[in-house]
Amino acid sequence: MDKNPLKITDVTLRDGHQSLLATRMRTEDMVPIAPDMDKAGFYSMEVWGGATFDVPTRFLNEDPWQRLRTLKKLAPNTPLQMLLRGQNLVGYRHYADDVVEAFVEHAARTGIDIFRVFDALNDERNFQTAMKAIKKAGKHAQLSICYSLTERKMGGPVFNLDYYLQKARIFQEMGADSLCIKDMAGLISPDDAYTLIKALKQELKIPINLHSHYTSGMAPMSFIKAIEAGVDIIDAALAPFALRTSHPAIEPIVVALQDTERDTGIELKQLLKLGQYFESIAPKYRDFKATNKMSVIDTGVLMHQVPGGMISNLVSQLKEANALDRIDEVYEELPKVRKELGYPPLVTPTSQIVGIQAVQNVLFGRYKVISAQVKDYVYGLYGQPPAEVDPEIQKIVLKGYDRGETPITARPGDVLEPEMEAAFKATEGIAKDIGDVLTYALYPTTGMRFLKWKYGLEEAPPETKAKTMEDIKREDEIVAKAKAGLLAEKQPAAEPVKAAEPVETKAAPPPPPVEAESEGATVLAPMPGLIIRFEVKVGDKVKVGDNIAVLEAMKMAIDLPSPVDGTVKAIKFKDGDNVARDDVLAVIA
Repeated sequence: MDKNPLKITDVTLRDGHQSLLATRMRTEDMVPIAPDMDKAGFYSMEVWGGATFDVPTRFLNEDPWQRLRTLKKLAPNTPLQMLLRGQNLVGYRHYADDVVEAFVEHAARTGIDIFRVFDALNDERNFQTAMKAIKKAGKHAQLSICYSLTERKMGGPVFNLDYYLQKARIFQEMGADSLCIKDMAGLISPDDAYTLIKALKQELKIPINLHSHYTSGMAPMSFIKAIEAGVDIIDAALAPFALRTSHPAIEPIVVALQDTERDTGIELKQLLKLGQYFESIAPKYRDFKATNKMSVIDTGVLMHQVPGGMISNLVSQLKEANALDRIDEVYEELPKVRKELGYPPLVTPTSQIVGIQAVQNVLFGRYKVISAQVKDYVYGLYGQPPAEVDPEIQKIVLKGYDRGETPITARPGDVLEPEMEAAFKATEGIAKDIGDVLTYALYPTTGMRFLKWKYGLEEAPPETKAKTMEDIKREDEIVAKAKAGLLAEKQPAAEPVKAAEPVETKAAPPPPPVEAESEGATVLAPMPGLIIRFEVKVGDKVKVGDNIAVLEAMKMAIDLPSPVDGTVKAIKFKDGDNVARDDVLAVIA
């Protein structure tokens, strides 16, 4: 029997906890197990990229560059892999070429061996700069095609077999070392997996990797058919961080292929040891685990084709806006928006672009509120969509857009001005190395806030502190006591009775000063978010439609225009503040 071992990329330390635990696993819980993972025999370990850059700096007060250095030292024998969003890097917009080059160079030097690169629109032009930088660093470039559908199965006018084969040929010609089919919503069916992988194996000379989430429940079946068709590599997670919106579990795949020509050669005993460790630390993160449904699969994905991470974002936003009862309206609106925007695959950042626009359309009226990213997208700053943007929507979105009202057709990176010089200048006196500068360049608001935490210029808020197993034990003890009826509310001690004293008659206090908003028009926060910046100051003259502030919500920037002509009379918040829905941000009189 000729052996053709299936290779497995372990995604536990990146996509596993990103999918199940909102990317909250901390480096301190990776350190003890990394050496044992290094011995397992994985083809590679995905440990970085995606949200594992944003979340540590935003919520964990951790330096992602230091995490990568640490893991490389502890797991020197297994190639470390990252997910790179093409010209988006690990952010939510396109960055200038000099940022892309500097980021890839530093990531390669710090410990990344395999760069899995994707573009949300499958626009190969958005790979060019990253690809050159990866090759210059002597690293492996795995180019990815985002798997998407417009119908229940592969086919139709956009995402058919010819579409995927054509993209694959282009990527191979660009110099890809391997190809990944990136099925972020778990949509690929077993028969389509077989058909696609079989055709790709006939067309290409480079290895093929299949990445599919468990969300719909089809991924294990699709993996088996892909393995029959000759797929070279699959992505999977260790059992504690598998299933639900994560990936199929590694352990049953290894056992299923034992003593076959695709035997992985990975020892089950070692996998079980790894799994026991992750079970032991998982309780620390239980607050982030979805517990709102019994089912471990989301059968709704088979109908609405929305990735699990996108669903959780939508639910979170609607909850904060006190509008969760309108989720079905958002589900109805999503395919309309996606069609109007040219059928982008629903993956970061286009999933956020489509998702937040659908939410805004439902809450405020169709295209009455438009995020800066939607404007950038329609203008062409994210690349060429798979289909044409609706001309009427294009007119509405680009009306008054500062770059112009006619979309570009050039590579987006060609129209972006260099950014690194400004980033060096902005971080002068605080950044200690290029990693710090890149952190700021990627996230100017939250990145700078993290650098101040890192170097003790500001105190990190208490919610960034790690939860310990001792904390978990105390929580469990309190819950156990409550269930047993052993917790009683403590009553305050009775005050001694005093003789009545004469009541002094006072004049009624004056009424509070009239709020400025009663004397002018208000600019309100349309949904909860973070103030990125105010574009005006008190005393500035503004006209209807002039931008007053930029609000970050669902990781998108929303421009908030003035509703009237007038003068800025009051600004109620400052840059970096968190705001709730309907908070008054500014007053125009």
